[in-house]
Amino acid sequence: MIVILGPTATGKTGFATQLAALLNGEIISADSRQVYRGMDIGTGKDLSEYMVDEKKIPYHLIDMVDPGYEYNVYEFQKDFLEAYEGIEKRGNFPILCGGTGLYIESILKGYKLLDVPKNMELREELESKDDEELVSILESYKTLHNTTDISERERLIRAIEIQKHYDVYPDIDIDFPKIESKIFGINYDRRIVRMRITERLEERLKNGMIDEVRNLLATGIQPEQLTFYGLEYKWVTDYLEGNLAYNEMFRRLNTAIHQFSKRQMTWFRRMEKQGFEINWIDGNLSTSEKIAFVLRNLPN
Repeated sequence: MIVILGPTATGKTGFATQLAALLNGEIISADSRQVYRGMDIGTGKDLSEYMVDEKKIPYHLIDMVDPGYEYNVYEFQKDFLEAYEGIEKRGNFPILCGGTGLYIESILKGYKLLDVPKNMELREELESKDDEELVSILESYKTLHNTTDISERERLIRAIEIQKHYDVYPDIDIDFPKIESKIFGINYDRRIVRMRITERLEERLKNGMIDEVRNLLATGIQPEQLTFYGLEYKWVTDYLEGNLAYNEMFRRLNTAIHQFSKRQMTWFRRMEKQGFEINWIDGNLSTSEKIAFVLRNLPN
C-alpha cells in the first residue's frame, strides 16, 4: 500500500488521484471528517479531483455516515479493512490518503481497538471538570496515542472513556493484519503553507461554506453537534449563531487552521521518531515530478 499524508492544504488528494490513475489504484480516505455526508466544502472533499482524464478514480470512506453521528477510529479501522480487502480482490492498488494522523497510525501500527460503549456515569463525572483537568487525566494513561489529535471537549471525554474501558478489559485483543506500506508526505515551506491555508479559506467562504453550515443546522443538527467537528464547523456555527462578527470569525478560524496544520506536522514528525520512514516530497514539484519521485522510491 502507498500512504500519502501531509498537513492540510498541501494538495494530497489531487496528487493521490493522479497516482491512482497511473497505478490502477483506489483511494482510501484517512480524513476523520470526510466520512460525513453533506460536510463537503468545510472538509475539502474535492470530489471533482477523483476524475482524471475522464477516468473516475474509485474512493472509499467518504460520505459514510450522517452529521451528528460520532464516528470513531475503531469504526475507521473496521471500514478500512473492508475497503482494503475489496481493493485487493479486484487486483487494484490501495492508496491511503489523508491528514488525520491518528487514523493513519491506527492502520500502520495495527492498534488494538475496541468498540467501546458509552459510559454515561463516567461522562457525568467528567463534565464537572475543566479542560485542563481532562487533559491531565488523559495524559496519565501510558498507552495514550492520540493526545495531539484532540482539540474539543467532547473528544477529550470520549478518549478518557476509551482508556478507562481498556483498563477494565486489558486482555481483549483484536487481530489486525500487517500491511506492507510505503509512506510519502507532501509538504511546503511553512510560509507557503500559511498562504495556501488562508487563500483556500477565503475561497471556501466565497463558494458556499457558510450556506453548507446553515443547511446542516436547518436539518435539525444542534449547534453543539457541529461544534464537535471543530475548525470550519465550529467557527462558522458561532458566526451563524450571532456569537461572532464575520471578520472575527474569519480571523479565529484562519488561526485555528494554521494551528491544526502545525499539530499535524508534529504528529508526522513523532511518527518518524518512532521509526516510520516518511519520504517527503517538495510540494513545489510538478505532478509528473512527484509521481517520478514515488516510482523511484517504491520497492522493486
